[in-house]
Amino acid sequence: MTLTNQNIEQLLQLCKSDNQQAQMEVYKRYYKAMYNTAHRIVKDSFEAEDIMQDSFLTAFTKLDSLKEIKTFGSWLKRIVINNSIHHYKKNSKYQDVPLDDVLYKVEYYTDITEDYDFSNLKAKQVLETMDTLKDNYRMGLTLHLIEGYDYEEICEIMDISPGNCRTMISRAKDSLRQRLTPLADY
Repeated sequence: MTLTNQNIEQLLQLCKSDNQQAQMEVYKRYYKAMYNTAHRIVKDSFEAEDIMQDSFLTAFTKLDSLKEIKTFGSWLKRIVINNSIHHYKKNSKYQDVPLDDVLYKVEYYTDITEDYDFSNLKAKQVLETMDTLKDNYRMGLTLHLIEGYDYEEICEIMDISPGNCRTMISRAKDSLRQRLTPLADY
């Protein structure tokens, strides 16, 4: 039986014995999703690639600490998210903010109703608009809406209080809604 036909549990058992072919097969199965997760947080393709690579190395070296092999995908995703946020926090202290990000026109987004119809928007437009949000809003929404984490998990990951988490996500949704309204008209 070739490695491509084996299930993930069998592959991970081989990975525990440092089988490089099995590690490569696991990498092939998960790398796209893990890259996308990292990229949504750090917003840089090269850094996302590095984070993804480091996360796989961490996962393969700490594979023995995984209690339930069936949860490998979510365990790996948690490693990627934690590494991405750690990397973001480490580098955001010294990052310049582009002037265009600071100077968007508030009057352009007035008169927005809560029941506005966003059904004609494409997922790509929503994701691109999310990238224009403040970094903490973007990360909070990514973790909540895309990655599916609940408020408690987001509090732990982002190291914020439950009240701050709920407020941040509520404001992030409002900000996203305001920025999507002009796009929904087309």
